[in-house]
Amino acid sequence: MFSYMTLGTSDLQRSIRFYDPVMGALGIQRCATPGEEDDWQGWAGWGFYENQGEKELALWLCEPFNAKPPTVGNGTMVAFKANSWEQVRDFHAAALANGGSDEGEPALRPQYNPDFFSAYVRDPDGNKLAAVCRGFTAEPD
Repeated sequence: MFSYMTLGTSDLQRSIRFYDPVMGALGIQRCATPGEEDDWQGWAGWGFYENQGEKELALWLCEPFNAKPPTVGNGTMVAFKANSWEQVRDFHAAALANGGSDEGEPALRPQYNPDFFSAYVRDPDGNKLAAVCRGFTAEPD
């Protein structure tokens, strides 16, 4: 359904310092843009980007094109799939250790679904992020 998402940042280097460990906790690495580096000045992305975007599923960050401060949307959130409860916990811990703020500690949230284990944070620009693991209703062995 999605090709990519873009979030605004007021400080790309700060965002890179935040997102590298946070996305790494979910096993998601920075996008490589071979042969296109000049086109991507002022951008950083996580996920995959292949054949000049022919295959892409990524989260990109950049300063807004209109040169105005980035803003966050009320009710806007990007949720990432986690493969384990441990990844959700690692995502949350990495976010807090790298300039993010807590919006909901890692927990099972049966009000959404019996197997909905998630954590919520805000990045240094205030964008709301979540990590969600499904498929377990108790701590996996």
